[in-house]
Amino acid sequence: MKKFVNDPKNFVPEMLRGLALANPDTLTYEPRHNLIMRAGAPRPDKVSVVQGSGSGHEPAHVMCVGKGMLDAACPGDVFSAPPADYVYETVKLVASPRGVLLLVNNYTGDRMAFEMAEELAQADDVEVRTLYVDDDVSVQDSTYTVGRRGVAGNFFVMKAVGAAAERGAGLDEVHRIGEKVNSVTRTMGMALTACTPPAKGSPLFELPDDEIEMGVGIHGEPGRKREKLQSADEMVAELVTAVVDDLPYASGDGVALMVNGLGGTPISELYLVHGLAHQQLTERGIDIHRSYVGEYCTSLDMAGASITLVRLDDEIESLLTDPAETPIRVF
Repeated sequence: MKKFVNDPKNFVPEMLRGLALANPDTLTYEPRHNLIMRAGAPRPDKVSVVQGSGSGHEPAHVMCVGKGMLDAACPGDVFSAPPADYVYETVKLVASPRGVLLLVNNYTGDRMAFEMAEELAQADDVEVRTLYVDDDVSVQDSTYTVGRRGVAGNFFVMKAVGAAAERGAGLDEVHRIGEKVNSVTRTMGMALTACTPPAKGSPLFELPDDEIEMGVGIHGEPGRKREKLQSADEMVAELVTAVVDDLPYASGDGVALMVNGLGGTPISELYLVHGLAHQQLTERGIDIHRSYVGEYCTSLDMAGASITLVRLDDEIESLLTDPAETPIRVF
């Protein structure tokens, strides 16, 4: 393993400290509870939005804290859910009179931590609602989950609810919008290589040079199948077909298209994938209104990509176009 790492146990705290030092005017790092929050949060005039999961998926979620997005993110160790008491302390720190919305990717450990934190916060008379993100079409149940996994589509949920909260919507309305976006968002990914967690020091799984994992999870969980490496056209077509057929999306639909890198794929290849996906969707009569290409939800240094579609209507598209500012990009 060749990585910038000292003690693997300190990998996440050192990363969060660096993130806060790079953004001193907009972010606050709380080392006692391993969280990143907006400077000046909570605001009494808006719902606070909190997301969290294991680390290793950056820029999700700690690098999505900022105006028009998250108010705080509470990460666990790499590929591990945050402790429930850390989530609870995060909720208390950003508790607003307008309430707190918790966004949870659908993994068993994350659900347990956030559900316990929600109960503790409600006992303190904090108004809290929880929304589960489950956009992955790869498998119905898998390692770490009961039901579908939450993957790169969580970005669109964060963006929409963050925009709604910034506009001053109440907790019930922000929750409704999040559920609506999640219901029309679908994702599938594939791996070209495995990833190497710092604490493990070796690849998480073995993948021969001439094979790919179609439908891989963002923690390296098995997908639909192992298959031989194919042409880019063929691999993209398999992803597009799986996503389109699931909702299903239909001719005449307007969509947002995301091509998300899993951490080890050059941006040139991601734009190549986007061009192929765009062409294949256009041939199906699906109209791409908005495009997102880059790294949104990674798996450390895994080479691979995922494709996400969101069926748009006027409400969702308006929320996605609202301005937002985070450490990595301005939307």
